[in-house]
Amino acid sequence: MTGGGQVMAFRALAYWLMRYRRTWQGTIVVSVANPILFLLAIGAGLGTLVQEPVEGASYLAFFAPGLLAAAALQNAFVEGGFVVNSALRRERIYPTAAATPLEPGEIFAGHLIFITLRLFISAGAFVVAMALFGLIESVAVGVVITLAATLTGLAFATPLAAWAVTARDISQINTVFRFVVMPLYLFSGTFFSIAQLPEPLETLARITPLWHGVDLCRTLALGTASLGPSLVHAGYLAGLAIAGALIGRVTFRRSLHA
Repeated sequence: MTGGGQVMAFRALAYWLMRYRRTWQGTIVVSVANPILFLLAIGAGLGTLVQEPVEGASYLAFFAPGLLAAAALQNAFVEGGFVVNSALRRERIYPTAAATPLEPGEIFAGHLIFITLRLFISAGAFVVAMALFGLIESVAVGVVITLAATLTGLAFATPLAAWAVTARDISQINTVFRFVVMPLYLFSGTFFSIAQLPEPLETLARITPLWHGVDLCRTLALGTASLGPSLVHAGYLAGLAIAGALIGRVTFRRSLHA
């Protein structure tokens, strides 16, 4: 993107920031409060009944970073799926912006920057909650885990946005949520080690983006991360995010110039 294109993308970002100033109270419930309440109920509540260590840690210490990655998936689906489709079909935000000097790629880039900020803020709030439970060793570790969760969200948000702008209506996105997102949420290691799954399912789980995000966040939080696997996780997630961004530039151009 040229220097002029970057300026225009930040103008598109300015719209989403202005909009967020009016709506942040409602979105914070879904993106921050719900995962934290879930952490309290499952991790600190049900977790007290789990006496055996899970992968060498308490259930709360095991569960919390997995839920962080899963929450990033949830936020990515809302922002990259529902909001993107609504901005094209129902609210007509994208077509209105396309009637200005903004190009489709700049509209997409501006919204993508906003989604990244949303993911980072939500992940940061969750990490603060983890710190209150004594699950974060230092500020530096907290920052790294926040970045890992943000990358996990982007690995879903950019491909979702690239597809959602082509979806005819919201029902298609709901279908993806039921049959793709929910199975990922349940069987990618968030609630239990995937080693407990039958071997074929364990192998399948290991190639899912969410498992890479869960394992990256968990090993960082537990202090068991090693350079090689962490780079594989980060590279896998970054590759998906970049691929989604590249495809999104094409699908946004086609959808807004149709």
